Amino acid sequence: MASVSFLSTPPSSIGFFRKRCLGMTSGPRRGLSTKAMATDTSNLSVLVTGAGGRTGQIAYKKLKERPEYTARGLVRTEESKNKIGGADDVFVGDIRNIESISQAFQGIDALIILTSAVPKMKPSFDPSKGGRPEFYFEDGSYPEQVDWIGQKNQIDTAKEIGVKQIVLVGSMGGTDVNHPLNSIGNGNILVWKRKAEQYLADSGVPYTIIRAGGLQDKDGGIRELLVGKDDELLKTDTRTIARADVAEVCIQALQHEEAKNKAFDLASKPEGEGTPTTDFRSLFSQINTRF
Repeated sequence: MASVSFLSTPPSSIGFFRKRCLGMTSGPRRGLSTKAMATDTSNLSVLVTGAGGRTGQIAYKKLKERPEYTARGLVRTEESKNKIGGADDVFVGDIRNIESISQAFQGIDALIILTSAVPKMKPSFDPSKGGRPEFYFEDGSYPEQVDWIGQKNQIDTAKEIGVKQIVLVGSMGGTDVNHPLNSIGNGNILVWKRKAEQYLADSGVPYTIIRAGGLQDKDGGIRELLVGKDDELLKTDTRTIARADVAEVCIQALQHEEAKNKAFDLASKPEGEGTPTTDFRSLFSQINTRF
């Protein structure tokens, strides 16, 4: 399984590119807020795939901290498992191979998908000489294999066991086939992400599709969150979102009927502007787009 997305890649690689395409920045992390309006989830068993990535780790840890959930994680390697504590509820598997992930899915009630292909920076890049770095995808880890086949495998497995809901985290920019992120390593990553999103929307499984803006390593729970559609937020100055807020929205989507069978873009106002979002039912009620 590919580790979690350039939604959570090291800043030395895709982070360089995404800062320019979606406005991603980094900053210090402090405590993460968990305040929300929630309904009874009655010990829901939730699997977070891509739990070794920066956003996935936050989602997994948030679930572990809340007694109403039984958390599981799926990572690609033993190294990633050890990085997040090495607990027995963390499984190792390859999302490109259904057989290798089936055990992690057994008995779960809900699935949060935070996996994505991860490009690497070509070693020939010398920042002292200026210019832009070039990226590539390793063999077997192209977006078609990870963001399409890998996510399709997860959706199919979850549907077969009868999960109650799937939350899929993607990226803004998918309405534009010429978006710069598609040029990375000639991977057309947003094209394949969009195809997986459509597959989920057509699957018959209750779903929530979250298309996040540029991801920031900053505190969550201290900004006003914004939802939109069709990449409209990319045309504004509010195009970024803290990873911790994305993780929180994933969990809140499991608690509110208003989030089901909807797809939306997600960003936030800068810290200090607006009122920090705590009423997630109202946030989800603003959304009326199914895809």
